[in-house]
Amino acid sequence: MRAVRCHRFAALDKGTGKPISSPSPIRDVLRLEEVPPPTLSKNKVLVSTQYAGVQYPDYLQAMGLYQIKPELPYTPGMDAAGIVIDKGSAVSDDQIQIGDRVYCNTALCPDGKGGTGALAELVCVSSNAVFPVPNDLHLSSVANIGRNYCAAYHSLKVIGNVGPGDLVLVDGASGGVGMATVELAKAMGATVIAGVSHIDKGTLPSMAGADKVLVYGRDRTSYKKFKSEVKATAAEMGHSQGVDLIVDVVNGDLFQELVSCIRPLGKICLVGFVAGQKPIKPGLLLIKEAMVVGSLWGRWARENPVSFRNNMDEMLNWMVDGKIEPRADTIFPLEDYSKAFQLFEDNRGKGNTVIEMNASSTQSKL
Repeated sequence: MRAVRCHRFAALDKGTGKPISSPSPIRDVLRLEEVPPPTLSKNKVLVSTQYAGVQYPDYLQAMGLYQIKPELPYTPGMDAAGIVIDKGSAVSDDQIQIGDRVYCNTALCPDGKGGTGALAELVCVSSNAVFPVPNDLHLSSVANIGRNYCAAYHSLKVIGNVGPGDLVLVDGASGGVGMATVELAKAMGATVIAGVSHIDKGTLPSMAGADKVLVYGRDRTSYKKFKSEVKATAAEMGHSQGVDLIVDVVNGDLFQELVSCIRPLGKICLVGFVAGQKPIKPGLLLIKEAMVVGSLWGRWARENPVSFRNNMDEMLNWMVDGKIEPRADTIFPLEDYSKAFQLFEDNRGKGNTVIEMNASSTQSKL
């Protein structure tokens, strides 16, 4: 079978494992190769991958800058959608049947690999990591649920307990997690302020349902202006003390200004750090009485499988009902896999980026 393989980390020295000043282009560390098919065991399911998701964390992991570094070489990718072609003896027909259209998430497998292996023509995963996809949904539209929607849902519902009347601020709102946060927060009945780095990126969060889109820019001056605009907008929306929840995927120097936007005892969910990491001033958190929570959904999902499956069912049903628009924003054929990673290398990633594994042979199965 064919699979994308990462043979070295683009931003790390091969000998020392330390960051280097001039990282290699991402295309130089990835290859499309023939590899042996995975081995099926009794508790696993074998899926013929039709679509696989690629998002910023996948790029970051190939650079060697993600919190989890797989053993090299490895196959990137957390999210896959496809057709079940075989299953182990311990997987009952009540769970999964051969021929089912499914979404699978490699982060739920208890192998410690941190969500890898999806960018392959065949994916073998634990049965608890497989979820039936309703016939109303195209498989391409669910190929980024893990990287995008699960991260957003965990921040909004599990950590933030968001509901009707709450005010949510999300930065990086034109990206995959950002847009998913906008959509899910609206489905939960919240009001949403979306932050983007440039006005040209404002269209996507608006289309996703954001009530207000503001530009935070890329320097301290624009960050401070953004803070003032958020506080004024929150007051206009009836939240004079600030927003109830912030979902932060940017971090960097912007974080300091975000703290000023939260209401007393409100929460800030740290999901990512696309602008790098900066020291957090605890005095600001003290004055604002703000709670800052790291948001990683994988561990919680593995420890709470029934609740997580209920969350997945809710998100898929929202897609069917139209509360969330099922979509793939950018689709590349497998042969052009490197272009998907280059989107994030060039800071051009928007929404859901998807790899189509084999267009000619899969159309009839969708």
